[in-house]
Amino acid sequence: MADDNGRSTNVKPMIKPARRAADTAPMVDGALRDIMARFATGVTVLSAPGTCGHAMTANAFTSVSLDPPLVLCCVARPARFHESVLCARSFGVSVLAADQQDVAGYFADKRRPQGLAQFDAVDWVAGPHTGSPLLVGALAWLECSLVKVHDGGDHSIFVGQVLSSSRSADAKALLFYGGGYHHVTPPGLSA
Repeated sequence: MADDNGRSTNVKPMIKPARRAADTAPMVDGALRDIMARFATGVTVLSAPGTCGHAMTANAFTSVSLDPPLVLCCVARPARFHESVLCARSFGVSVLAADQQDVAGYFADKRRPQGLAQFDAVDWVAGPHTGSPLLVGALAWLECSLVKVHDGGDHSIFVGQVLSSSRSADAKALLFYGGGYHHVTPPGLSA
C-alpha cells in the first residue's frame, strides 16, 4: 500500500469487504429499517411540558454541536409527540439506564394515557427551565428549547439548544440493536 504521498507503507487493510459498494442491491421496501437495525443506539424518552405534555421513546437522537450546545431528535410526523414539541417549543431528554427497559416499553406503547397523565406511572421531576418531565433513574437529562425544524421526509428533525444538562453516577446503559434491547457496562463498572 502507499500513503497519500505515494510512499510505500506496511499497513494492510484489517478486513476485506464481502462485496464492493457497486455490487450492493437497490433499495427495496423495508431494507433501510433492516440495515438500521444493525446500528446500535442509546434509548431516550423525549418529553414535552405543560398543556402540550406528551412523551415518547426514541433512539433517533444525537448531539449536533458543542458550541453552541445543540442536539437533534427525529420524530415521525403522525406521532402525537410531533405536535407536542411544536406546541411547547421545548423538549426534555432522559437517557435511559439498563434497568429502565420497562420505561422504554411504556413510552413506546400507544395505549398509555395521553397528556401529562401518562407520567403518573413513573417517577419524574419537572425540568427547571422548561418544565419538561425528566425521568428519575435515567443516566442523563437535557432540557432544550426548539430552535429549528427541518424536513426529514416522513419525519421532522427537531434541533434543540441545550438549556441545562446533568448526569447520574455511572451505570449500565440501555441500547437498542437488532430490533431489541441490550445493556452495556461502562469501563470500570463491574458487570
